[in-house]
Parts: sequence; C-alpha cells; structure tokens
Amino acid sequence: MLKKDHHQRESSQSLPYCRIPLTAEEERTQSEPTDIHQISWRIFRIMAEFVDGFQLLSETSREVTFWGGTHIKPESPWYQIAEEVAFRSAKAGYTVITGGGPGIMEAANKGAKRGGGVSVGFNIQLPKEQQLNKFVTRGHAFHYFFSRKVMMAASAQAYVFFPGGFGTMDEFFEIVTLIQTGKMQKTPVLCVGKEYWGGLMSWVKSSLLKQYKTVSEKDLEIIQIVDTADEAFKVIETSKERLFF
Repeated sequence: MLKKDHHQRESSQSLPYCRIPLTAEEERTQSEPTDIHQISWRIFRIMAEFVDGFQLLSETSREVTFWGGTHIKPESPWYQIAEEVAFRSAKAGYTVITGGGPGIMEAANKGAKRGGGVSVGFNIQLPKEQQLNKFVTRGHAFHYFFSRKVMMAASAQAYVFFPGGFGTMDEFFEIVTLIQTGKMQKTPVLCVGKEYWGGLMSWVKSSLLKQYKTVSEKDLEIIQIVDTADEAFKVIETSKERLFF
C-alpha cells in the first residue's frame, strides 16, 4: 500500500503544471495545481467561444457596440440617452451590441428592440449570475471575459461608452490602445456624459500629455466626448462599416 501511494505521488509530481490564475470558485474547490491536461481542455473551451461568437457576428452587419455600468437605473438621464441612441441606430439599420446585462446594456438593447433592429447581447457568466436582459433578440453567454471582449470589439464601426465602473474603464482603454497602436482601424470612440468623462480627460491632458508626455495630442483625437443623443447619433451615422478585423 505504501509503495502504491509513493508511486502515485511520483506520477503526480512528474505531471507538468501550468501556473494560471484561478477563479474564486476554483481556488476553493481545487486542491492541486492545474496540470497540462486541464489547460488543454480550457483551450478547447476558449476556441469554442471564439467560433460561436464569430459565427453570430457573421450573420450581422453595421454593428455599434455600447458599453456602460450595470448600476445605471432607468430613471437616469444616461440610461435614457443610451436607449434613444440605440433606438435611432436600430431604425437606421445598425446592429446594436452590448454585454447583455442590466443598466446601460439593458437601455441599449431596449432601444434597439423598440426600433425594430437586431439587439445582440454578449453575456458573461459570473459567480453572482448576470442575467441576460429581456430586450436581447440574439444572445450568447461567455465564460471568459477576454473572448467576450473580442466579440464586442471585433466588427463594430463605432463604440459608445457611457458612465460605468472598472469594467467600462478596462474596455475603454483597450479600444483606445488598439486604435492608438494601429492594431485596429480608426473607429469612432464616443464617450457620453461630459460630467462623467470630463475629470478623466482633464487628468489625461494634465498628467499623461503635459506632465509626463506619455501620450500625444494625436492620441487624444481618438476620443470624442458628447452630451446628447443627437450628438452621439450624428457621429454614428457618419461612421464607416469595417470589412475585416
């Protein structure tokens, strides 16, 4: 019996491990490090998410992606502007894409559905499950944030950012970085809400641009800050459809 246990320990120790970040649930339930066989199955899952996501996008056109906070309530002016911009976009034949959840995402999907257009929701599976809002007409759920973000960014001809939290900031700076570095075609990046975005842009100009010189004046031209549905939609209707990612 001792020999068998010793052999099992030797076998497990010889198996290559992969150092990857675990979710909170995996950390609670997984007693051993992740081995190469487990990571291989994760890779297949990632591939499947990309295949399913691109399949859905292949069936849409003229996409506009909306980002913003989950905690924005229907009585908020930002919610109402998001709904109006999405409504106008759908009426004009654009596909509206969101993360499929509540708040700004719900507002945009609601406006798109009200406008009779395609209302896409790319939802994320979270420990405290985020339900797909009822205004999505075409939805898909992702396990990985990064594969979901690729789908939301892949083909949009305009990006509309509303007030939000860390997730919105993450998505905003990633899109701006991709355009800044030439990894993505120049695409309109709209930030709705001067009151919300003004402080961030003041810091970018005073600290990054003037004090530390880590960005250029040209980089700031990527971002457009607007305050109304009219201003936002005027930019969207002059955007050009992207033909490739």
